[in-house]
Amino acid sequence: MSNNSQHNIYTLFQLPSSVPKWTPHQGGGFASGTIDLGGLAVTHVTSFKKIWSTNEGGSGNLGTTFYDPVAIPNSFSSLGSYAHSNNIPLFGHFLVAKDVSNDPYNPSLKSPIDYVLKWTSHSLNITKDGECYVWLPIAPRGYKAIGYVITSSFDKPTLDKVSCVRQDFTEDHTTAKKTISNDDDDNDDDDDLIRFENQNVIDMNGLHVHSSMGGFKIKNDEHSIGKLKGSKANNAMPNIFQIRNLISAYSPIVYFHPDEEYLPSSVDWFFESGALLYHNGSDQGPIPIQKNGANLPQGGPTDRRYWLDLPVDGSRKDKVKIGTLKNANAYFHVKPVAGGLFSDISVWIFHPFNGASIAKVLFLTLSLKPVGEHVGDWEHMTLRISNINGELNSVCFARHSWGEWVSASALEWDDANGKIVAYSSLHSHGLYSKSGIVSYGWKGAKVAGLIDKMAMSNKIMDTGVGAVVVAAEYLGNVVVEPPWLNYMRKWGPSKAYEIVEVLTEIKKDLKWYERILFGKIIEKLPRALLGEDGPTGPKAKKSWSGDEELNMVQPRAEAI
Repeated sequence: MSNNSQHNIYTLFQLPSSVPKWTPHQGGGFASGTIDLGGLAVTHVTSFKKIWSTNEGGSGNLGTTFYDPVAIPNSFSSLGSYAHSNNIPLFGHFLVAKDVSNDPYNPSLKSPIDYVLKWTSHSLNITKDGECYVWLPIAPRGYKAIGYVITSSFDKPTLDKVSCVRQDFTEDHTTAKKTISNDDDDNDDDDDLIRFENQNVIDMNGLHVHSSMGGFKIKNDEHSIGKLKGSKANNAMPNIFQIRNLISAYSPIVYFHPDEEYLPSSVDWFFESGALLYHNGSDQGPIPIQKNGANLPQGGPTDRRYWLDLPVDGSRKDKVKIGTLKNANAYFHVKPVAGGLFSDISVWIFHPFNGASIAKVLFLTLSLKPVGEHVGDWEHMTLRISNINGELNSVCFARHSWGEWVSASALEWDDANGKIVAYSSLHSHGLYSKSGIVSYGWKGAKVAGLIDKMAMSNKIMDTGVGAVVVAAEYLGNVVVEPPWLNYMRKWGPSKAYEIVEVLTEIKKDLKWYERILFGKIIEKLPRALLGEDGPTGPKAKKSWSGDEELNMVQPRAEAI
């Protein structure tokens, strides 16, 4: 296995050789090197010139380095400076643009008319490479600055340093979503458990560096700069043949914990093995589910009129609960983001059963069974692909109603086939980029908190084997969605249980001071865990539509 997280910024990262080599005859504008937004052409530049750096702060307390693009193609212009966290190998791109509007009176690009100093490093009490100055380009009327400019002196940048973009090609930056939700509603009752902090953003006294994409913003100045809308870039999205090539190249290898009892399966195997559909108020009782979910109710609200459950027969029920890697498939959903500048390929994995939550109290590891158990568990990760060159940019690992974006250069790769490596946490099946133990929930989680355990084992799923593309809405009718995808109700029953009795049984063997810490864990448990509640399917989740923000916030989590 290769894990690049220990390298530093001066190590240049390259994707494995298994990356597809796209050729013009494959059709469409995908990975052609340039995208025309309808009068504004954009491409990537990957040559860097260091402007300034810090040696402390940020991820791993290794600092951040800022760059300007070099070797920009003829007639293209820079749109701003770039930042990269020093804890991972250098990997990224500058987006540069070219006016192809053929309109001399209303070009798609114009030079700024001035600069305003927005931030300096003078107040940073950390090890740094001299001082730096962050300038906002002042755009002409009808145009918008896309990025800030970094300098290492107080001298203003030259007016031809960057270009501003015509306003109809831009939109305002939206506020980051609180979570990637695996829930079916907007209930915020979990906030006592989750202390939101953004670990993908390096905060340097008001300068926020978004390390996955290389952008940065000034605190309280987010509306001064825009982002490219890319509304006419969908012609650069991959066709179905290119999607299959992307899956072949990038589909992750998932390792399950050696103690994992509840493995994934295909949805069809779950149905064929005796899963049942319940209808509240029906006199018929539960009915078997037809292949591909053909008899499941379609669409409608996410209500509790219908739900799925395991077989009634005990032996069949036990068999279905443990799943089967032999008959497991991953399900792929492809959608445009950033207006078609990128493709997001979400990889969905189904588990017939989710195991009990696990807690840590000092040196003790405790199963909270039945807390956390439920029928039908859907987990996913999302691969972000550049539509300019077809390269993997970053991956979102989703778990516990939130997610973490990881740059391609910080991923672990399988040396044998150049695939991304992911780890499924014990029982909860949340996905991580690294093995180990993570405790989360609140300050002091290393002492007492809920934990996720990830480790390598011989329980392995290659998500590219038997891969099924279930949705790519932008392709029209090319991809036929299976009926089960449009089943919007619960994939498991809702059951209440006497949580006091459960917790009393766990606490009776603890020492007095362990009971105090354990009590703090229970006080912070979200109400959703204090009963069994089946989840909804992929299409009913918030993460199905739109952009899983690169600058999302997440709960406090600590590796232990």
